[in-house]
Amino acid sequence: MMLKKMILGILVLATATTISAQKVDAKAKAILDGVSANYKSKNNVYFKFVYGTGAGKKITKTEPGIFYSAQDKYKLKIMGTEQVYDGNKVYNVSAEDQEVTIAKPSGKEQMFSPLNYIEEYKKGYNVKYAGKATVNGLSTDFIQLTPTKNNGIKQVNLYVNSDKKQLVKLEQFGADNSDSVIAINDYKENQYLSNSMFTFNKNDYKNYIITEL
Repeated sequence: MMLKKMILGILVLATATTISAQKVDAKAKAILDGVSANYKSKNNVYFKFVYGTGAGKKITKTEPGIFYSAQDKYKLKIMGTEQVYDGNKVYNVSAEDQEVTIAKPSGKEQMFSPLNYIEEYKKGYNVKYAGKATVNGLSTDFIQLTPTKNNGIKQVNLYVNSDKKQLVKLEQFGADNSDSVIAINDYKENQYLSNSMFTFNKNDYKNYIITEL
């Protein structure tokens, strides 16, 4: 499905199969570790975001999305499609195609979570603190990630609100000249979320084609 390719392919940082020598800036590491610890300490997180794609550092298409997470579970809504992870399986639901695909993520796939982006530096990326940068009027800490070996990614830029220990924006530049951006807004923590938020009920999709891989 397009959503799975987008989330698990374009935006998730590719993980090197072997670990090469890394250069990790101490200040950048402290900032990313702070964001990671803050995220893990929350019962749940909710935010809206804009996902953009383009080429040559020019974004030509954008789509709004919503993300909910509670510990290791999440729900993602974007482009009329939902992706739900209940801690065990991933459910991709397409209303347009009236189709549901169910699969257990393999070890090579990573779930859509802002935590992925702030922990990937541990797996084959050089990390550099690049100073301050303004994002939508907000002063952020700018961190650059470059792979230690060829993995299809040229560079990843992370913009962090260090006061709140939150990721604000991510930019990914591919070796093929493709660009992807996630700009996060309306970030909220420890909200009331229904227990059914991260569950899949087949009875709700009786007219859908359900495929379990």
